[in-house]
Amino acid sequence: MGQPRDNGHMAERLEVQRAVAASASEIFAVLTDPRGHVAIDSSGMLMEASGDIVAKVGDTFVVHMDREALNDYPLGLYDVTVEIVTFEPGREIAWTVRGQLNLGHVYGYRLEPIEEGTLVTSYYDWSAAEQSWKDAAIFPVIPESALRATLGILARTVAPGKPRPAAPTR
Repeated sequence: MGQPRDNGHMAERLEVQRAVAASASEIFAVLTDPRGHVAIDSSGMLMEASGDIVAKVGDTFVVHMDREALNDYPLGLYDVTVEIVTFEPGREIAWTVRGQLNLGHVYGYRLEPIEEGTLVTSYYDWSAAEQSWKDAAIFPVIPESALRATLGILARTVAPGKPRPAAPTR
């Protein structure tokens, strides 16, 4: 989707897709496991996670972070709480991040079965963030390239060595 501009302002949502040679249930299992988030992270900020596998909206887990990987803000080591805001088994999961800064952004994945696997859409949405955070020009915190790279790591995690299936044409 890229970063289209509307009336001179950056869009408030990023979306990227990748076809993955694994079932939606296999992918969803990684996305509901706190350790799965750390395993597929391409930003380098997620160091470790603690908590149980999530099963519903409102479930939480803690991620131990290190912002040094992005070399932008000197936050050092810190913890955030991931709170699930969308949960549709095998179809969609999304969460917001709570901690020393509550920005109001949402990360998520939509899963769509395709002939040889699953079309995975990763999204990052900051449209509900307070205007003061938007005015501070901190969004997107994670660039589109990081979302795309995370999808590649997800594919390698759930379907090692399998070729990427063809994405449906729309």
